[in-house]
Amino acid sequence: MILELLNLVLGIVFGFLHKGKEDYYLLLKNGVVVGLGLGIIFVLAADYLYPGGISFDFSILGIPGIFIEIFLFLVIFIIGSFIGDKLEVMAGR
Repeated sequence: MILELLNLVLGIVFGFLHKGKEDYYLLLKNGVVVGLGLGIIFVLAADYLYPGGISFDFSILGIPGIFIEIFLFLVIFIIGSFIGDKLEVMAGR
């Protein structure tokens, strides 16, 4: 759960600091690239550096499980980036 929350917070910060408000296509495109990179790093860290409890674990399914984990991190980051963009609009930046 620690890495998921960190990923969500990073997504919120990314969405809040992203230039141009309500450009959802560009935010989605850039968020996918950054989220995919972070997802790969977090999954490798969770599965190989710190196994046992800092993230959800689908590695028992083998290679498909690793792709599922990366996809879930990507979705969490995208959700966070849209939340951050909404916070930016509400803050009037």
